[in-house]
Amino acid sequence: MLNPHIFRAYDVRGLVGPDISPAAFEQVGRAYATLIRRRGGRRVAIGQDNRTSSRDLKAAFVAGTRAAGIDVVDIGIVTTPMLYFATAHWKLDGGANITGSHNPVEYNGVKMVHPGAAPLTEEEIQGLRAAIGRGDYESGHGAIETRSPREDYVATVTTLVRLERPLKVVVDAGNGVAALYAPELLRRIGCEVVELFCDSDGSFPNHLPDPEDPANVVDLQREVVATGADLGVAYDGDADRVGVVDERGRRHEADLILALLARDLLSRHPGAKIVFDVKSSQLLVEDIRRHGGVPVMWKTGHSHLKRKMREDGILLGGEVSGHMFFAEHYYGVDDGLLASCKIIDIVARHRGPASALFDSLPHMHATPELKAMCPDADKFRVVDELVHELKQRYDTIDIDGARVLFPNGGWGLVRASNTNPYLTLRFEARSEAEIEAMKREIYGALSRFPSVTLPD
Repeated sequence: MLNPHIFRAYDVRGLVGPDISPAAFEQVGRAYATLIRRRGGRRVAIGQDNRTSSRDLKAAFVAGTRAAGIDVVDIGIVTTPMLYFATAHWKLDGGANITGSHNPVEYNGVKMVHPGAAPLTEEEIQGLRAAIGRGDYESGHGAIETRSPREDYVATVTTLVRLERPLKVVVDAGNGVAALYAPELLRRIGCEVVELFCDSDGSFPNHLPDPEDPANVVDLQREVVATGADLGVAYDGDADRVGVVDERGRRHEADLILALLARDLLSRHPGAKIVFDVKSSQLLVEDIRRHGGVPVMWKTGHSHLKRKMREDGILLGGEVSGHMFFAEHYYGVDDGLLASCKIIDIVARHRGPASALFDSLPHMHATPELKAMCPDADKFRVVDELVHELKQRYDTIDIDGARVLFPNGGWGLVRASNTNPYLTLRFEARSEAEIEAMKREIYGALSRFPSVTLPD
């Protein structure tokens, strides 16, 4: 029996050893291939990140896929966006990347897609679990071939981004899989690249590749200032997320990065919709409107936003975690490398420093993403009860947890993480004092749940 909690809202993920093993991934691969085959598919791409556990997990997943009669294109060690690209660009019937993403080294998982790199639904992922429990598999002898998407991917991105002037950019790959691709790609679009932790090492000896955590970009901030660079960019472990540091060494939250991307898109597509997750700043909402766009707030999670983009014909999206989604002349997927290229292009066209672009955005006081530990078995129940309680006292947006709108114009968010055993909290207001007052209210409501450990 597999741990049911590894089957999450939009991927399969857990601790290597207790939950994630080659034996488990052979079953997951066969169940996924069965799903693809029963939808008429015959051929999928399979890749992996550079974690030390990924090779054996991929071999097992490939074996399970072939045992269900599906042919495999082994694309090697790639970013997750390159897996999406290969699936869509080569018109395959699906794709899977073995990756632990931004999680600590002891984790691993797999992200799976349909044709066109369309994400699996939560129901389909739970369906894999059910199929494994029943032993309900197709059988066959799928073929295997090896093919790299590198050149096709680089050729495509370099047609989308061409710099008006060269910029000096520090690239912090965090020793993740971006180390194999980002420096070359940025040089191809015209950057002078300073490499930081760009040796591929899946044990992540310097810092965890997760630019959402400010502690993980301290080295990048220092290097940007020390080298006089125009910009610094950082990626998570599988490079589907990006972080940005300006020439003054300031880190900027991803929802403000999305605001700059939205301004750029709206200059070409007036009145376009921009989708973003429920954790995003109210400043983003207002800036999209101010530049003639239509803001669309939606559920957090890369698969949720990608589906919304496909359903509503949206060209651009993003979330606070650093996922940026592109459907203008692209495949409607999140891609940290492409996002960094587009931000660099915006700065190059601006002529002034990157800091001036970010300073053109109004700023409010906001917390980073805060984490209140809560077991997987309890977290959704806790949030459901909290939503019911808070809606009695405040205007509350409940599309994904509770985004509580306070009378002072600020807001506080509590939602269950789809990937880890904690609740996500975020607060934004005009002053730190207002944030502290909102925290006291939300923390007080959470304190009655014994399974919740509040942040310090």
